Amino acid sequence: MPIHSDAISDRPPFRFFSRSSLSSLAVSFAIHALVLVGLSLIVFQGPLDQLQLMVDSVFTEERLQEEFNEEVEQSTEAAETMNYVAGAMATSGISTGGTGGPVVAQQKLEEATSLQEPTVKVNISNINLPGLKTISQDLGSGQVTGDIGRVVEGYGAALGQMTQELVRLMREQKILVVWLFDESESMKDDQKEIRERFYKVYEELGIVQKNDAKLKISDEILLTSIMSFGENVNEHTAKPTANVDEIKKAIDKIQIDESGIENTCSAIQLAINKYRDAARSQRRKLVLIVVSDESGDDGKNIEETIESCKRMKSPVYVLGHYSVFGYPYAHVRWIDPKYKLPHWIQINRGPETPEPECLQFDGLHSRWDVFSSGFGPYEQVRIAKQTGGIFFMLPGNEDNLSGAGTNEQRKFDLLDMREYLPDLSSRQAYVKDRQEHKFREAQWQVVASLNPHKDQELNMQEHWYSVEPAIFDEQGERTFKRALRAMGMLNDQVRVLDSVKKQRDKETSQRWRANYDLMHAQCLAFRVRLFQLLLSLDKHRKQRPLPNDPNNNSWDIHRTKDLLEPDKEQIMQTRVDFDELKKQNDTARNELEAVVKNHARTPWARRAQFELDHGFGMKFVEVYRNPNYDKLKEIKIPKQ
Repeated sequence: MPIHSDAISDRPPFRFFSRSSLSSLAVSFAIHALVLVGLSLIVFQGPLDQLQLMVDSVFTEERLQEEFNEEVEQSTEAAETMNYVAGAMATSGISTGGTGGPVVAQQKLEEATSLQEPTVKVNISNINLPGLKTISQDLGSGQVTGDIGRVVEGYGAALGQMTQELVRLMREQKILVVWLFDESESMKDDQKEIRERFYKVYEELGIVQKNDAKLKISDEILLTSIMSFGENVNEHTAKPTANVDEIKKAIDKIQIDESGIENTCSAIQLAINKYRDAARSQRRKLVLIVVSDESGDDGKNIEETIESCKRMKSPVYVLGHYSVFGYPYAHVRWIDPKYKLPHWIQINRGPETPEPECLQFDGLHSRWDVFSSGFGPYEQVRIAKQTGGIFFMLPGNEDNLSGAGTNEQRKFDLLDMREYLPDLSSRQAYVKDRQEHKFREAQWQVVASLNPHKDQELNMQEHWYSVEPAIFDEQGERTFKRALRAMGMLNDQVRVLDSVKKQRDKETSQRWRANYDLMHAQCLAFRVRLFQLLLSLDKHRKQRPLPNDPNNNSWDIHRTKDLLEPDKEQIMQTRVDFDELKKQNDTARNELEAVVKNHARTPWARRAQFELDHGFGMKFVEVYRNPNYDKLKEIKIPKQ
């Protein structure tokens, strides 16, 4: 059974490293292993049935995929005729960022008997779930996120729909379009594709203008300016032009900004200020189109930016990507030109909410995944929504991304996600609302406390462990101390979550319920993982293994479903035998399996399944590490 905090004795410490080299560590572990490990494991006793079942609507008829998803053609041929539709309308599912108009296919969805007659398995507390009309009103009709918004299969389809939007606006008045291209390294491939497809927009606009009587009023009914942004903003057209050749040349001038900074809000405001007077004097509508795969670095200015756009009645259209589920960052693969080695550059990709609602910690270090949230980055989506524009979701495989979830399906079905929509209110309003709900605020406190980006000691795992015993001991000591500390912190946060568990039934938001369920299960699982890390370090130190392959020069710590069984000495020192360890492992797995079941086909279920698939065991694996990675000073790696 787990040891309690009052069970400290004068028994010899559980040996991890030799006393001659790590005497202080032995003393530290004698105290901490008995207290922290015991405390951390004893909390696992909570039964699974404390995890409340959630409302689960069962649809009696099979849903056909084509009923809710419309494939958007990727033709690169310029259309000979154009059909235009009302602005800010979604092509599939719920659209969330325009003028609050109706949602495309809404009538078909509302008439479906599977929506009219749901069967509820469990009846718990009053929950007010938004209907499709309410969702449309709350989120508008211009933002498109994941499978419940305007998803387009690549830049070709996005630019095709952007053409329709411009035609619609041109029929009302003359317009001035400012294209704002992100100059970051991660957009290099995207810019190439955009250049190849961009011309289709103006070819089709030319066709429409020739054939539409309303658009023959002026040869310059549409003027265009090309700008790009990073840390600063650069203009590539001397002045707004209707000359297509000038526009093409301007796009080719876009360079990569090496600062690693993307000031999206500043770029939008600068464009507004620069062309405000010209647009007014010429009675043109000023339209902005942002092309970026990042949420930007100046999000604190988002509300000011929105107000500037509203004053000019300027819609902002965004061509962007999915945000990472509950996490601000993604990592882009980059090959250095000298040694041809892969490196991973961190970019700002999210999250989908004003502040992260999921753990930033994966039990060993900061997260390294790109699991899709099913929604666009909060800042981009909110700007598009509030200004009457559209967020075009570019699903794509994004082969340059690195981390778990890279090959996962990026989209989610509307009917599965309708109860999990993110809050797109202002940050100030979001924080105020969260603080008024103890259940939600407790979760935020856990997220903030276990944040490796703020607390570097939570990044306990060395990237590589040396095959040299002396160096391994130094690396292992650092990892060991950090693991003990992290276990204590996880134990504290489990108590925080348990303190609000009774309020879960009163929570009306399925999203916050899902956040809680996943977070609680992960905290339990991560404590088992850290305990396994301690056992693996101790085993490796005792056995001093050598690589089987003489070419391998490092050890790496890998996750495994197989639990490492504590030896007699470890059991004696921690009073945690293998049966107890398996019990705690099973408890964590049961809660994760409940998340998969109760939040099926959502990002929460996908993340829980990932934890289950990889398990909580740890083992050392011999690997080869290229020594040229130690020569990073010779390589100019792009900044974040």
